[in-house]
This record gives sequence, C-alpha cells and structure tokens, in this order.
Amino acid sequence: MTFPAVTDAEYGDLPEILELQYLAYQSEAALFGTQDIPPLKQTLEEVQAEFQSGIILKLTDENGRIIGSVRAQEKDGTAHIGKLMVHPDLRCKGYGTLLLRAIEERFPGRWCELFTSTESVDNLRLYRSLGYCEFRRRTEGKIRFVYLQKTVPGGLFKDGLVMFRCGCCGGECLPPAKVPEGFAG
Repeated sequence: MTFPAVTDAEYGDLPEILELQYLAYQSEAALFGTQDIPPLKQTLEEVQAEFQSGIILKLTDENGRIIGSVRAQEKDGTAHIGKLMVHPDLRCKGYGTLLLRAIEERFPGRWCELFTSTESVDNLRLYRSLGYCEFRRRTEGKIRFVYLQKTVPGGLFKDGLVMFRCGCCGGECLPPAKVPEGFAG
C-alpha cells in the first residue's frame, strides 16, 4: 500500500483542516453524547494562532483534498501533540500512524506528549502501539483524560534521570523532564 505524503499545512489550508476537524471529532462527541467538546468549539482564529506558534501537518489524497492532519507545539523541551485526525471514511488504513510519526520527526530528541479521553479506546490502542505510556489522568466535567508520553529515538536526556518500570507497558522508561505531581510510574 502506498501512502500519501505528509506535508506542512499552509495558511490557506486552515479552513479545510478545521472543517475536517469538525467532521473527524463527531465520533468523540458521540462517546460522550454531547457536541460540547473543545475540538468542536474551536474557531478558525484559534487554529490560525496555533499555526503561528507551532506546526500543523496535513495528509492529502490524490485529488489534493486534506484527509488527515496533526499539530504540535514545543514547550519546555516537550512536543505537545494534538488534534490528530483522519477523515472518518479513511480510518484504519495507517494514516493516523503516518501522521503521528511525521509530527514526532519534526521534534528530534524531544519528549512527545499527547492526551485523549479514557473512552477513546482506538486512540489509546494507536498511541500505545507507537510506544506512548500513560503518566497522568485528569477529569474535566464528565470526561476523563489520559496523558501519554514517549521519547523519540536518540532523545536528549537530562543528567540524573533514572529508569522506572512503566505502569502501562511494563517496559523500562525514562520519566519526563518534569514529572507531574502524583506520578506513579
């Protein structure tokens, strides 16, 4: 199977990416029985601000239509990845994996962190299959969020870090640069 190329989004792509976001996050909204979730309330102006302060990647089909996207911003040496989305008709074809690996490559030697809801079983399966380990949970209203992290190969590690047994995958991992309060790895 030949995959389309992942490229940098352009400013003019942002309305189409936001339209895809509204479509792609309907499945998340259905998990909670409400349209009142942040990805469905985000405005074009907010996406434009993210474009200015981070990286937004796109995946296009043979006709140039955007079928997937992901974005990230670096803060304190960690790439905060978000809004990984694939058109609902094209899921389970490896496009999410392709996008996630592409955004990780844009942050060589950095910790990568993302989150999803505890109800998003498919998202959790994807993230764990790519080496992400849970390190925190947070509840917001009726939604419980799971925060996951990983280091990219060849990552830069600070002096004095020690290995720990990961509670999610059982492997030996390094903690993040700043271990969140209540971390029980």
